[in-house]
Amino acid sequence: MRILIAEDDQVLADGLLRTLRSSGAAVDHVPDGSQADAALMTNTEFDVLILDLGLPKMNGLDVLKRLRARGSKLPVLILTAADSIEERVKGLDFGADDYMAKPFSLQELEARVRALVRRGVGGVISTIKHGPLEYDQAGRVATMEGKMIELSARELGLLEVLLQRTGRLVSKDQLVERLCEWGEEVSNNAIEVYIHRLRKKIEKGPVRIATVRGLGYCLEKIA
Repeated sequence: MRILIAEDDQVLADGLLRTLRSSGAAVDHVPDGSQADAALMTNTEFDVLILDLGLPKMNGLDVLKRLRARGSKLPVLILTAADSIEERVKGLDFGADDYMAKPFSLQELEARVRALVRRGVGGVISTIKHGPLEYDQAGRVATMEGKMIELSARELGLLEVLLQRTGRLVSKDQLVERLCEWGEEVSNNAIEVYIHRLRKKIEKGPVRIATVRGLGYCLEKIA
């Protein structure tokens, strides 16, 4: 899961970063609306935008309006002051998917982010299935034929991306974009290592990760 946080309160942003990263997400942060707008124009691999409305340089509503004007359907969770009902209404009218009033529970925010991601990939079902392989997006637990698979946070993220794109090729560059934060140096060789580790853990069952040389990877069921 790849998340962008646009929040000018550094203390709050640090709390969001720690919480979301601890759940295995790749999270990037910008402190003003201009940087948020630029990031959203150049990177289309985010799964969710957490957007404070009271941003400097360009307010959150303008960031949201510009995002929707470009035709983006990126799920957006807006953060507002507890008494700013008018801003909440405007945010929803301009295309936000959900909102939370400050102060809020980080646990609840995590749950709402997961719900928005599920909605963004086409449904509200928490568990993705591919034959006997199942992945619970809410609990971040993978099982094969009912038995839990021990996976690292990076392996879980990799599996999630492949499952969300079952039947489609996913390139190394796409995996880097979805799994890695700005400034995080991850080479194509590192992606190959993660794929190798994930293969060893899931290919004990009737599922395999197929490699199409030069193009990418996809999940397949073994007949």
